[in-house]
Amino acid sequence: MPIEILMPALSPTMEEGTLAKWLVKEGDEVKAGDVIAEIETDKATMEVEAVEEGRIEKILVAEGTEGVAVNKAIAVLLEEGESASDVKMPEATRAPEKPKPVEKTVAPAAPKAETKAEQKPAPVGPANGKGGRIFASPLARRIAEQKGINLSSVQGSGPRGRIVKADIESAKPGTRKPATTSGAPAPASTIDARAFYAEGTYEEIPLDGMRKTIARRLTQSMQEIPHFYLTVDCGLDELLKVRRKLNEEAGDGIKLSVNDFLIRAAALALVKVPMANVSFAGNALLKHKHADIGIAVALEGGLITPIVRAAETKGLAEIAAEAKSLAERARNRKLKPMEYEGGSFSISNLGMYGIKHFTAVINPPQAAILAVGKGEERPVVHDGKLEVATVMTVTMSCDHRAVDGALGAQFLEAFKSFVEYPARMLL
Repeated sequence: MPIEILMPALSPTMEEGTLAKWLVKEGDEVKAGDVIAEIETDKATMEVEAVEEGRIEKILVAEGTEGVAVNKAIAVLLEEGESASDVKMPEATRAPEKPKPVEKTVAPAAPKAETKAEQKPAPVGPANGKGGRIFASPLARRIAEQKGINLSSVQGSGPRGRIVKADIESAKPGTRKPATTSGAPAPASTIDARAFYAEGTYEEIPLDGMRKTIARRLTQSMQEIPHFYLTVDCGLDELLKVRRKLNEEAGDGIKLSVNDFLIRAAALALVKVPMANVSFAGNALLKHKHADIGIAVALEGGLITPIVRAAETKGLAEIAAEAKSLAERARNRKLKPMEYEGGSFSISNLGMYGIKHFTAVINPPQAAILAVGKGEERPVVHDGKLEVATVMTVTMSCDHRAVDGALGAQFLEAFKSFVEYPARMLL
């Protein structure tokens, strides 16, 4: 009986992926466990293994095909003794042609009706009210909103059919927006920035899968999670001394970064304040047994947050080695979903770029993220005397459904104590 090789679900949230490359061809014999293809998700490239022994009889999805749904058949495997004549093969899917660079965005012209009034040349721009994107000047949009005029019913007289002020002022009755039966305002839609800029003044860059996912998840985070922010300054002088001494005494291949200390400090602070190590789950809080710390890694065109699991159980050298490995594989898009999904807390460090202070967006399903700024020399008052010290500003974004202000403050107090007195991390 033929065996269909299906598009695998590489993560619980994956719905589709790109079949990047076939490592076998039709007619090849494979064994269970042989790598047969590479699948790209929005954040990683994964290998697909054969689960049965047999012969690749038919490849159904060509290399480079995007948007392949999970559980869709991508190839057919025949077992020993079977032939193609014995079975009915599913229809193959070809890879779509790569789209040409976008030069103009023009909606299909509306079909002409057989009337004399419709014999005028159609405007270059989209036909408003026919499902295309509406081009209008900001002033025209504002006046239309004030007068309650529906832009989709207005024919623009500007370049490419753009609606201008004069078109709104001369709009005939019947172009007004229909009254809503309920008093609730219409849901806001994403603003199309192209309507505000003349064509030819910009280059349109289509979003890749990673950027689409970032846009969707972080928009969802800001809409659904009630963020609040807590900021504290941490002295770094003692930590820098300890780091320098440990690096001098460490063996080859071990180099501790400030971020490694911060991962360790955050993990121990979560152990000390366990109710900050939670996730909101609708009708319950999930109190995590380990401090799984995500570290934000910048990639070309986006970012990803690989996770140091059970960081509270690991020493600085182990954290440093694991963090370095995760970051390298993240940049090469070789992470497995289990290495970047979940987690209980995240750290985003922009200090290396000279950023002094910022706030970060919470990465669901986590309930908090720590934004770390640059360590810099600042004047401080110590025991009534003005001194110069190396100070770092950190800001914690909290999900108010799970972490209250006092609880977040307790976490930051514990975190600061570990950072300013690194010897406490050994206790």
